[in-house]
Amino acid sequence: MTSSSAKNSVTLRFLAAPTDAGASGSVDAGTVLNWVDKAAYAAAVGWAKTYCVTAYVGNIHFADPVQVGEMVEVTATIVYTGSSSMHIRTTVTSSDPQGGQTNASTSCLVIFVAVDDTGKPTPVPSWTPQTEWQQREYDHAEARIEVRKEIVRAMSGQEYTDGGTAERTMLRFLAVPTDVNWGGKVHGGVVMEWIDQAAAVCASRYCGMDTVAVFSGGIRFYRPLRIGDLVEVEARLVYTGTKGMHVAVHVRSADPKTLEFHLTTYGLTVMVARDESGTSMSIPAWVPVSAEDIRLHTHARDLLHIRGKAPGNRLPNHLLDASG
Repeated sequence: MTSSSAKNSVTLRFLAAPTDAGASGSVDAGTVLNWVDKAAYAAAVGWAKTYCVTAYVGNIHFADPVQVGEMVEVTATIVYTGSSSMHIRTTVTSSDPQGGQTNASTSCLVIFVAVDDTGKPTPVPSWTPQTEWQQREYDHAEARIEVRKEIVRAMSGQEYTDGGTAERTMLRFLAVPTDVNWGGKVHGGVVMEWIDQAAAVCASRYCGMDTVAVFSGGIRFYRPLRIGDLVEVEARLVYTGTKGMHVAVHVRSADPKTLEFHLTTYGLTVMVARDESGTSMSIPAWVPVSAEDIRLHTHARDLLHIRGKAPGNRLPNHLLDASG
């Protein structure tokens, strides 16, 4: 893997390996998210000149799948800075290394926060846009700030208990040394791989078919995970369109000696089932039963409409609307 960097940008280039392939044969969304996180981390650290942590990964639409053997480019560019945060536009493209059309796999906004030796936020140099593209990205990043605040308000007070009747999957395991990042914590990209895996299991159990992610709603990181922590990844179906299965995923961690779990990460993933040609298939509609089902069903739609206020974040109707 090689990288080239400008003052505010980093590009990683590498071949998609056979070990990157998922059940569908192409590269899993979780692996792509891991690449995104690594490139964004490199850009953030290069800009801040100190250790940085993932705070938020914005809405991601997975377009063209990345195939094993393709040349992959992941470019991360600083487009906006706060007092200690860096908003990073990250794009993933892939192509046949022998030549041919380049596929735009995904693009998203990632937010990293610079921290000092005690883990407290520390100031970063401000970024000033110089070109028309930079100004447009700066404005988009700024516009998304209020959208994220609205999402946080909508999420506050929501509870996921045994009162729900929807399909539900729980993965439990220990965080191992191979999950570690450069700061000694579990890499944010690894956590996003876990989210993708749990969502895929939940969606596949619901529809009885293999599934892949086509969208991830804002993934919010609340606290770090440490090597040796007991990790709990809970995925629950909360809404269905005619083709999309919306799965809320919570990642929690605990010291194995106390088993006192704390929320570390939350995200919403939309999964689809595809036939052998790669065409998305219709899935059975999920009908809320309990009061909690109905509340979370409504909450899922509310979140999607809030996210739709940001530029380019509207989901296709067949993924969002039960009516198609």
